[in-house]
Amino acid sequence: MDIRIERVSPDKAKPKPEGALGFGKKFTDHMLLMDYTRGIGWHDARIVPYGSISLDPSAMVFHYGQEVFEGLKAYHTEDGRTLLFRPADNARRMNDSCRRLCMPEIDVDDWVELVRAAVRADQDWIPTAPGTSLYIRPFMIATDPFLGVRASDHYYFIIILSPSGSYYAAGLNPVRIYIETEYVRAVRGGTGFAKCGGNYAASILSQSNAHESGYEQVLWLDGVHREFIEEVGAMNIFFKIGGEVVTPALEGSVLPGITRRSVIELLRDRGVPVSERRISYKELEKAADDGTLEEIFGTGTAAVISPVGELRIGDRRITVNEGRIGEISSWLYDTLTGIQWGRLPDEHGWTVSL
Repeated sequence: MDIRIERVSPDKAKPKPEGALGFGKKFTDHMLLMDYTRGIGWHDARIVPYGSISLDPSAMVFHYGQEVFEGLKAYHTEDGRTLLFRPADNARRMNDSCRRLCMPEIDVDDWVELVRAAVRADQDWIPTAPGTSLYIRPFMIATDPFLGVRASDHYYFIIILSPSGSYYAAGLNPVRIYIETEYVRAVRGGTGFAKCGGNYAASILSQSNAHESGYEQVLWLDGVHREFIEEVGAMNIFFKIGGEVVTPALEGSVLPGITRRSVIELLRDRGVPVSERRISYKELEKAADDGTLEEIFGTGTAAVISPVGELRIGDRRITVNEGRIGEISSWLYDTLTGIQWGRLPDEHGWTVSL
């Protein structure tokens, strides 16, 4: 692709962050932008200094929520390479989200090349400390200045970059989650499978309530029966019950996570039984009662693997694996991060060099 590059002037370059990075708090010197015009298509891809963007107050993204986003990472390897993890899968998932929200798709190969160009522009921002990476946030917004419910004729595609550490302050230590029984996040036929801001906005109230109660995340139930497990606010979820790993099936209201898919493939390679099916919170309670609930863990780009040490259902608190990291959770984390940071061989061809 023809990508115009405007480098930040040396006197305006930001100092590189030092010490604990946190997650999504600091941003690099540059960002990538590209315009879409109906009848013309995508055009004017450019890398420019990171900064504010100007939008009309009537821009449709503000009023009707036409926006989608993705999240992936760039990793610095010990031998000096930079690796991306399954970026084409992110591109395809973003196109799935775009179709649902009536937004223009981007060719998968072009999408990956845009990501690579954005990372190359700020390659010296990729942190090298253990457990750190460069978080990549591509997103698309509707920009028509118009107050009317329809698909926009103009869009921005933007990529911003953030050197980041662990998503959770506790790192790989088990987190505490509770099952939300009052509110719902998504229903089949809606936008639950898409990565759009409305899904996350709908989760903020419950997330805030969870934090006030000392829990890191909310576990959502289906919107019809209020019984079947769907996903955690920022992760897909897995349960190890009686030697079998179970995760909710993708039925249109759960995000098809790329880490989720990778975990399923790794487990099957190892010969661990894996089921994608409906699972109710009642089944979890029964498994806790009869001692077959062995592990719970979340999966996602930001946290990779997040073991769960306590699950709250109403007034009941279930301690999982004595509050410790389970064997499967630990192995999956070590294997996935080993592949992502180039420490282990990539037998699936998941990584892409910059």
